[in-house]
Amino acid sequence: MTSPTTAQAGTPAYDIDAIRADFPILGRTMHDKPLTFLDSAASAQKPRQVIDAISSTYETEYANVHRGLYQISEAVTARYEGTRETIRQYINAAHNHEIIFTRNATESINLVAYTFGRKFLEAGDEVVITELEHHSNIVPWQMLRDEKGIVLKVAPVSDDGELIMSAFEDLLGPKTKLVAVAHMSNVMGTILPVEDIIRRAHAVGAKVLLDGCQSVTHIPVDMQALGCDFYVFSGHKLYGPSGIGVLYGREELLDAMPPFMGGGDMISSVTFEKSTWAKLPHKFEAGTPAIVQAIGLGAAIDYVNAIGLDAIGVHEADLLNYATQKLSSVDGLRIIGTAPKKASVISFTLDFAHPHDVATIIDRAGVAVRAGHHCAQPLMERMDVPATVRASIGLYNNRSDIDALVAALGEVQELFG
Repeated sequence: MTSPTTAQAGTPAYDIDAIRADFPILGRTMHDKPLTFLDSAASAQKPRQVIDAISSTYETEYANVHRGLYQISEAVTARYEGTRETIRQYINAAHNHEIIFTRNATESINLVAYTFGRKFLEAGDEVVITELEHHSNIVPWQMLRDEKGIVLKVAPVSDDGELIMSAFEDLLGPKTKLVAVAHMSNVMGTILPVEDIIRRAHAVGAKVLLDGCQSVTHIPVDMQALGCDFYVFSGHKLYGPSGIGVLYGREELLDAMPPFMGGGDMISSVTFEKSTWAKLPHKFEAGTPAIVQAIGLGAAIDYVNAIGLDAIGVHEADLLNYATQKLSSVDGLRIIGTAPKKASVISFTLDFAHPHDVATIIDRAGVAVRAGHHCAQPLMERMDVPATVRASIGLYNNRSDIDALVAALGEVQELFG
């Protein structure tokens, strides 16, 4: 696979122009204006290296995996399983069979709820989440509550979007069996103190699931150092394709959990009387998997690694600070979520226009942002807003993107007077 342009010899450590050139879509226009894409928290754009990895697989090496004894099947199987090892290294898991492929992070959380939850949680057991969770880390636990009678507890956040740790700790007790929290808020960019969360949860015997959809794109994560029990993320936010997600689980837990779905590739043997299950990771990967999507995710991680998460973090932190300063100067604009430890996301409201109107109007200037509740309706209620405009930063954004956003908001201001 071709390395990112920025990783080639003789180029600066972070050449933003070269990086932007790797993303074909950034060269197009919207409404005759250059595209300013500030919605990476919803789904990031794809570099040419990922697109090429996907197309070349379909063009030259596509076959089903794990089953064929012919050359291209064995070759594509090696590339597919190679992504599993790439992910293991990226998150520093102990074993590559602790990496389970799913469709997305939502499916990963549901897998844990349906398998770990149904087997190990009983009526009266408690699951603790927070007020800033995405719906995908709320609804599965509500469904489990309604089915099994577990108790769902919610830890509060402060006005600036930080988890109130004293209140969180007060919720923990002998009945707490699982703590499921976002590593980084998709609405406010708040980075939660997950090391403390894990330590305190483990102290009462609870397992911990982290939703890493946002964090895994912006900051290094280390499963062995963190010590969490489950970690989930989606490929499409990590500059990879949609339709592929990851569940990391500690080996002993995954071994103890029943399969999520039944079918081909997840079995050891089948008779009409009985079936036995394949070893990890295949026990949880029934049917033909998302082969090419997994290969594309591997290419995306290679791309990010070649630039370096540390360098990406420095670049994005500079942009976040610049955007915060620029947006704070806009009359009538209120930033939602001002925690000191945050990354790459700014949500805001304007006192003279609804977020949906803002997003629609600035689209005419080529600026793409997200407006709405961001699949976090309880958090909107907590922050006392019906919705927000969300501008989210990716590794390909630059200060000109922020300037274009601010200029477009000026047009909104003129329109609404």
